[in-house]
Amino acid sequence: MPPRLWRDADFRRLWAGQTASQLGEQASLMVLPLIAVLTLRADAAQLGVLRAVGQAPILLLALLAGAWVDGWRTRTVMVLADLGRALVLTGAAVAGLVGWLGLPALLVAAFAVGALSVFFDVAYQVSLVRLVDRRQLVKGNSALEGSRSTAQIGGPALGGLLVTLLPAPFAVASSVPFFALSFLSIGRIRRPEPAPGRERRPPRVWRQVREGLGFVVGHPLLRAVCLAAAAFQFFFAATMTVYLLFLTRDLHLTGTAVGLALAATGPGALLGSLLAARLPGRFGYGLVLVSAAALGEGAMLCVPALRGPAMVTIPALVAINLAFGTCGQLVDVAVMAVRQAVTPDAMQGRASATITFAGVGLAPLGSLLGGFLGLEWGLRTALLAAAAGMLLSPAAMALSPLARLGRALPGPAHCGPPRPG
Repeated sequence: MPPRLWRDADFRRLWAGQTASQLGEQASLMVLPLIAVLTLRADAAQLGVLRAVGQAPILLLALLAGAWVDGWRTRTVMVLADLGRALVLTGAAVAGLVGWLGLPALLVAAFAVGALSVFFDVAYQVSLVRLVDRRQLVKGNSALEGSRSTAQIGGPALGGLLVTLLPAPFAVASSVPFFALSFLSIGRIRRPEPAPGRERRPPRVWRQVREGLGFVVGHPLLRAVCLAAAAFQFFFAATMTVYLLFLTRDLHLTGTAVGLALAATGPGALLGSLLAARLPGRFGYGLVLVSAAALGEGAMLCVPALRGPAMVTIPALVAINLAFGTCGQLVDVAVMAVRQAVTPDAMQGRASATITFAGVGLAPLGSLLGGFLGLEWGLRTALLAAAAGMLLSPAAMALSPLARLGRALPGPAHCGPPRPG
């Protein structure tokens, strides 16, 4: 029998480091756009470009990251990514102190942080598979995704508060201590991680990428995950670009109020993580995935209807984001468990990166679309259209083999063509 998860000191170090890293990432994701909106007075198109540049590394690097992570020790990738992000944001803060923190500097910082985050996110998912027994994957994923949810509580609230209270350079640097803590915690993992097996003549990176693509495209469950993720991430990126402007320009909320409203997704995500450990085993993965996705995305349709003073809109936003966070996290944990269960160990990094590429890779285009719609249609109409588009994700799940999954996870597939059924 494997040891209890929380008695494993190395798992606790991974969990603590990933929590700190996610908190730093979530804070920076709020700080950089808010500085552009509140300090530099960026319009919808400029904000769309900034968000697209920060998301572009997923499109450019995710597939390569998967191949590289499969051939590296994951903790090496994670500590280097933490160190790199801390240095980038420190450099941006220094640029602010000498008066160079304009939109070009924010674009450079957003791209660099996004690129390093791609490697960290792929590596920590693969690290769990290499660190714990497969029978502990669901609990391990629930813990790690729960920590990401905790970061979603503190990160946006901290970022919004600091942008309001501090000069821009110090707000930009607010994530640096969290990346430093993650570096120290993950670096203390003691359990040896064997170097991934290498052939005498290692295959080229692009061959490994093609193998990962072929495996995911050839597996009906993973192919469905890609389609649903692509629909969600594209329209979610468009929604969030308009959303930040809508809250500050139409509803006249401060940076602190925006951070607190968005932070409500965190408690919801914590609840979603707890539900993910129970509901799929009781009602089946298929029913839970489709229902949670439809409820979560449907809740966002309420945002464009909000009007009135902050004392009315903020509680409504908190309720909407709570529902969205709960359902979204429930979907995320269940999908990750399915993906890890059906993927052989040697393909984990490439499968994760391929799904990330197919899903989140469209986010830059969604951000650009959100900026364009905000300028052409107005913020309220653009937000309604983008939020409605997210409902294509549960529709794709409902029409796929994911909807027919039962209460037990399927086993790993072969790396060749999938067997029928």
